[in-house]
Amino acid sequence: MDKPKLITPGYVFTFALVTLLFFLWALPNVLNDVLIKQFQKSLELTRFEAGLIQTAIKLGYFCLAIPAGLFMQRFGYKSGLLAGLLIFATGCFLFYPAANSGIYLVFLSGIFIIGSGLSFLELGANSFVTSLGDASTSARRLNLAQSFNPIGGITGVTLGTLFIFSGNEPSKEEIGVMKAQVTATGNAYTDFLQTENSRVWPTYILIGIAVLVVAFLIWKTRFPKVESSGDARHRGSFRTLLKYPHWYGAIISQFFYLGAQLGTWSFLITYVQENSPMTEKQAGGLLIVNMIVFMAGRFFSTYLMKWIQATRLMGIYALINVGLVCIVILGSEWASWTGIHGISYWPGICAMMGTTFFMSLMYPTNFASGVKGLGPHAKLGASMLIMSLIGGALLTPLIGLIAESSWAQAVAPGMIIPLVSYCVIGWYGFAGSRPKGPVYL
Repeated sequence: MDKPKLITPGYVFTFALVTLLFFLWALPNVLNDVLIKQFQKSLELTRFEAGLIQTAIKLGYFCLAIPAGLFMQRFGYKSGLLAGLLIFATGCFLFYPAANSGIYLVFLSGIFIIGSGLSFLELGANSFVTSLGDASTSARRLNLAQSFNPIGGITGVTLGTLFIFSGNEPSKEEIGVMKAQVTATGNAYTDFLQTENSRVWPTYILIGIAVLVVAFLIWKTRFPKVESSGDARHRGSFRTLLKYPHWYGAIISQFFYLGAQLGTWSFLITYVQENSPMTEKQAGGLLIVNMIVFMAGRFFSTYLMKWIQATRLMGIYALINVGLVCIVILGSEWASWTGIHGISYWPGICAMMGTTFFMSLMYPTNFASGVKGLGPHAKLGASMLIMSLIGGALLTPLIGLIAESSWAQAVAPGMIIPLVSYCVIGWYGFAGSRPKGPVYL
């Protein structure tokens, strides 16, 4: 008996090109982690206000997920991906007027538009990859494609660290001196803030241009003809989807996963600076290492899936991360009474980065498990899975809110949110992911 094909013969180049999208959408997602730190300085935001960056991008996902699914049902994957790329590029180009205005709401508008475009891309690319081969290899195929996502993350955070972070972090005393220095536009501090804001837009303009190039390549590439069908028989039903507990279990698991992932990455730089003497550029360097760890986790996990079921492996990883998050909290200066931080600040930092290795397989595994066996309901089911990414929008600011509270005044206690999230993911990996309902084989 022949082994099932990982990729449908004749569409290897199409698979490779769609895999490139996993690289592309990682750029703005990971750059948000840089922007959170940058805007705390250049726009004088609190941790909670800066956390709204993640709210804006995931709100774009949430609002456009169902329209994206309906659009692709009618016009197919290729048209959906092209629409997503054009919306993505538009959001990137909005960063230029945003930087000139220095208004946070304009930046958030650009980020929201980017998230709207990414909603099309993630829905289309994830669903397309799971369908481009034998169903038994869907989770492995998606993990392989998703393995290129952290390469985009590494690229994004490297660009942010080198070209967005200036390394200029004035103290309160230095800010006071700058405010007293009168210039033609107000004072030296106003000029400083404008200069810091202007460091953001060139990176996004370059990303926007690259996105348009990829859109042109996809336009010229052959996709399976069946995916352009708008036949009503393939549109699925929300009512029928409720008969699949493994599907709505995946939505719950994905909601908490995005809260854990974005919450950890968004506040990694802040956590490092709160608990060590590192500068923003040094902490940004650790964010690059963090993305390398994420990439290593993706490839290693894809390899392990030859012998260990993907959902079971996810459950094991979730339990490991529960332990690592405990070290993150107890190894911080906030929990100095434990004595761990007094020995070294590295246990907490390394544990926080360690969770990245073990979270690496969770997104694609949740997605592939959630849509497994849905048949003609898969596209609508995938739309709801994309909507569940709103978890990052809601839980990330909550971490910032805890960090700003009078009793905390630190990021470490806010990490209780990822801890709870991994408990939920562990439940789905071990129990909730078993396909149930009128499953299509």
